Amino acid sequence: MSSATAPSPPVRHRPVEIAPDTFVIQATVGEGVAPQAIHMNSMVIRGAEPVVVDTGCPVHRKQYLEDLFALVEPDDVRWVFISHDDPDHHGNLEAVMDACLNATLVASWFMCERLGAEGFKVSPSRWRWLGDRDTLDAGDRAFALVRPPLYDSPTTRGLFDPITGVYWASDCYATPVEQGTAFVSQLDPDMWAAGFAAFNLWNSPWVSITDPDAFGVQCSRVEQLRPTTIASTHGPTIEASHLPQAFDMLRRLPDTPVPPQPDQATLDHIVAAMNNVADG
Repeated sequence: MSSATAPSPPVRHRPVEIAPDTFVIQATVGEGVAPQAIHMNSMVIRGAEPVVVDTGCPVHRKQYLEDLFALVEPDDVRWVFISHDDPDHHGNLEAVMDACLNATLVASWFMCERLGAEGFKVSPSRWRWLGDRDTLDAGDRAFALVRPPLYDSPTTRGLFDPITGVYWASDCYATPVEQGTAFVSQLDPDMWAAGFAAFNLWNSPWVSITDPDAFGVQCSRVEQLRPTTIASTHGPTIEASHLPQAFDMLRRLPDTPVPPQPDQATLDHIVAAMNNVADG
């Protein structure tokens, strides 16, 4: 395989502390490839009973496990929360559960049913089934499971930490970036707004046929938590200063025109560029 068509190695990004003892484990795909990169983040919370929040993509496994266990000892992990059953969220789940022998998987009945079709091998004796509106008692805090307003899987639940105010939004509130950007404040405001609309409308296209008032009720569920910070799998962390704008942009999505996606002409251009590089 030529260097023009061989997949590039994952770009290394270091974990970022977004709140006391709360770290986003950063990863991206598409770095250096037009037009932009997409985050594939996960999170870890070091409390009385440490919690791993999503487990990243298989392609990042070596980097992910190194980063995770530099932040928390495997034997100390008590909970592994999977927000939903897409592979970019559970991609290293079995590796984490094999290493963290004292950990319990926080999933749901439907999630385990869907994972079972993929050959899921974690014993049911290590499962805890919790859904939207349930709570997870982790010793020094009770996490609230609150489904984000937008999602692309029926098993999705977000996770709110009442101690730090951090809300893990899974796929919601996300945006592509030009490079591995840790915080929304580092983005050009216009780029953030455009990327936010594109990603969320493409990832949850059903919002375009949703009644705006009904969607607003779902948005209020997160807003009423009064989060200090929103972290997500596919975007930079949103700080308190930018939360009002994020809430407003999300609420306006049912009436926001869907941006066009790259089409066949774009693919033809990419292939031609690859061929030119391969030819020398």
